[in-house]
Amino acid sequence: MILVTGATGNVGRTVVRDLQEAGAEIRLAMRKATGGTTEEVRFDFTDPQTWEQAFAGVRSMFLVRPPAIGNVKRDLLPALAAARGAGVEHVVFLSLQGAERNRVVPHAAVEAWLRDSGMSWTFIRASFFHQNLSTTHASDVRDRDNILVPAGKGATAFVDAADVGAVAAAALLDPGTHAEKAWTVTGPRALTYEHVAEILSAELGRPISYNRPGVLRYASHARRVLKMPWAMVAVTTAIYTTARLGLAAGLTDDVRTVLSREPIDFVEFARRERSAWLPADPNA
Repeated sequence: MILVTGATGNVGRTVVRDLQEAGAEIRLAMRKATGGTTEEVRFDFTDPQTWEQAFAGVRSMFLVRPPAIGNVKRDLLPALAAARGAGVEHVVFLSLQGAERNRVVPHAAVEAWLRDSGMSWTFIRASFFHQNLSTTHASDVRDRDNILVPAGKGATAFVDAADVGAVAAAALLDPGTHAEKAWTVTGPRALTYEHVAEILSAELGRPISYNRPGVLRYASHARRVLKMPWAMVAVTTAIYTTARLGLAAGLTDDVRTVLSREPIDFVEFARRERSAWLPADPNA
């Protein structure tokens, strides 16, 4: 049995699809059960009463840290300890590119705990998702024709969530091959946000700007306009600072190695998801 947390997210949806297509027995960990056809179970990292049923019979687990959890030592690691006690043997953790060097991000603490847990593990260290532009920052592009992130002139090795999910599913389906491996999953090229703005401008047929805002302006905007919780503001600021310092541009061949195909390019993503940035039709 494979337990999938974050099953309704951009990465989790691909993980679930690929596991189902492979015929794997899966269980979806949901904060609120939806009554779908796949087995679901109510699960909350911060509610011990939900852990026993979720972990029963599970041998492998796809672990996604909920964005609202900043204090992983208090709010996430106790659940992982319970999973180990219930017999979970392998954890595939959705981590972050460079987490091994950036102790500010909570992913680093989770990785360190898993290394010493006695369970086998696979780290999926994803670079910055394409989808952050079509979800978290979609309103800036759609309503303000602007990308407002404090990444300066730094380039980012963007990756598509579909590629990340496919690599994670491969690790869940074949734990022996992927145990104790850290896959850094990136796209085919590193792009500055000036270049991202140019691609979106060409796809949408209108100018999208990027004016290299500072950290304080971003934090204020993220909190007041995008309504991010402070914990998420802090984590995203750290991620963009990494890009600004030139530490987020590293590319790997890990998608090609695991999936035997090319990773999805940002141009393909922008074409596929262009509706996310189209202004609402006032006459609709």
